[in-house]
Amino acid sequence: MRRTPRRPSLLLLPLVLLWTQAHAGVQLVVEGVADPLKSAVIAGTGLAQYASRQVSEAQVRRLYGRAPEQAKSALEPYGYYDATVTGDLQQVGQDWRMTLHVTPGEPVQVTAVDVQLDPAAADIAPIRRAKRAIERLQGKPLNHGSYDAARDALGAQLTANGFLDARLLTHRVEVTRADRSARIRLAWQAGPRYRYGKVRFEGSQFNDGFLDRYVPFKSGDYFSQGQLLQLQQALNGADYFAVVNVLPDVDEAKAGVVDIDVQLAPAKRTVYTGGPFIGTDTGLGLRGGIERRWVNRRGHKWKNELVVAQRLKTLSTLYSIPMPGDNQRSFNVGANYRDANTDTSQSRTLELVANESRLWHGWTRTLGLHALDGTFTVGKIGNEPDNTPGIEHGRSTEVFAEASLSRKQADNFDFVHQGWSVNLTARSTAGSLLSDARFSQLTADAKWIHAFGANQRNRLILRGSAGHTWTDDFTALPPLLRFFAGGDRSVRGYGYQTIGPLNSEGRVIGGESLLVASTEVEHYFTRNWGMAAFVDAGNAFSGVDYRAKIGAGLGVRWRSPVGMIRLDLGTPIHDSQAHGVELHLVIGPDL
Repeated sequence: MRRTPRRPSLLLLPLVLLWTQAHAGVQLVVEGVADPLKSAVIAGTGLAQYASRQVSEAQVRRLYGRAPEQAKSALEPYGYYDATVTGDLQQVGQDWRMTLHVTPGEPVQVTAVDVQLDPAAADIAPIRRAKRAIERLQGKPLNHGSYDAARDALGAQLTANGFLDARLLTHRVEVTRADRSARIRLAWQAGPRYRYGKVRFEGSQFNDGFLDRYVPFKSGDYFSQGQLLQLQQALNGADYFAVVNVLPDVDEAKAGVVDIDVQLAPAKRTVYTGGPFIGTDTGLGLRGGIERRWVNRRGHKWKNELVVAQRLKTLSTLYSIPMPGDNQRSFNVGANYRDANTDTSQSRTLELVANESRLWHGWTRTLGLHALDGTFTVGKIGNEPDNTPGIEHGRSTEVFAEASLSRKQADNFDFVHQGWSVNLTARSTAGSLLSDARFSQLTADAKWIHAFGANQRNRLILRGSAGHTWTDDFTALPPLLRFFAGGDRSVRGYGYQTIGPLNSEGRVIGGESLLVASTEVEHYFTRNWGMAAFVDAGNAFSGVDYRAKIGAGLGVRWRSPVGMIRLDLGTPIHDSQAHGVELHLVIGPDL
């Protein structure tokens, strides 16, 4: 049987001809304007998608014909309504090169802004500020993005401050091309301002009324989304719950009153923690803990921790009793055994603590009583015999009151771009009552972080510590109540607590005062990796004999899965008695 021969070349010929008429893509060049106008023109013409696509000559010419008008339209949101756009189209090999020459002209100016708002709403500070932000657009070039953002911000403030029925009745931007002017007209109907009704907690494991202590408002107060966020953060911070949802019941609101539903799911009641850690101040160690997030239906807490490291061993327990009230007040009792061994001192102390803590004008305030007893050695280096000349031994019992204020703020506590922290502490004995030495002491610690530069990849970190002790017998104070400098969080380039006043044998015994400051700059090459340069200066001293020790160096920063890891190499500057490089390793949050 004779078979008819196939002719594939004839069938494929039209496809081959079409393929030879196609080209690799279109390259767009915009001249005459810079970003953001240049980017707007590129996005507005839609040619970016053809940069690596096969297009025919007919397609290219259609795109080229539409491009000038598209470019002019793309400039209008930036206030340029009188732009001129011309173009060139050239074939370069298998590609096409399209050049748009843009002359934006004079931008339209906002000559009038008319914002109408109910007086009751306009008198509220956040709403008033948002209204003024719109009014400040007058006299500036028209920018639709800025206008939209300012308009939406005012609408959001109305809702956030209780005007849940607010409606935007008029929103117009009237442009007159002849004189390049624009008039903004906005009008809101604010409606009634809602108040809080009941707060209903669902899924709580506690007695009725216990969670009221976290509610920062009362029934009948004006509705505020900011206060709802405070409630959400307070319940999350209490560490009782795995799920916290704060939901205003707007759909069922009646007569200007809105109830708040708080949906809760208990967290795991008992938490076990543990694992190895390392720090150059403490050495290699193990940490273990048991925390009872709530002991009973009254929300009591109990936390225990054991730390065993090369130069530090601690065993601590703390029992907390929350009290009613929106200031998050609680009574706390605990004990802490501490065995510390630094390059200049050794101590074994037992401390009993009882205090009351609460929120106070945005700060955490703590008032309490401490009883401290133990033995100590200062001036000892390494494993020297205890009878080495210059080594001082002591045993001390101190009963003293302590008051502290602490506060910290940050945009993101996992990695701070803008934030700060302050801690202030005052301690004092009641004369020599139950104490081997009377003393009073003030300490202050502060830290400030500011991100800057492109994409905020740089951070400036400033840190400072200061303190002073008044006492009738400094030698009776244990190392825990003396001031030393040097170490990871003090003057880097020096060992932990190796800086301070010397005794007659030239051994560091600590001082009555402390003054330390630090400046550090970080630069991040990627999201998680960066480097740092730092200069630290300070000393512990007695009297007025203050001579700052200076340390400087470089470091590596890694935002690891377990938190920020800081590895620094520091060296003393202009110190004839200290040389070499000191390694510093710190793992933990910024603030």
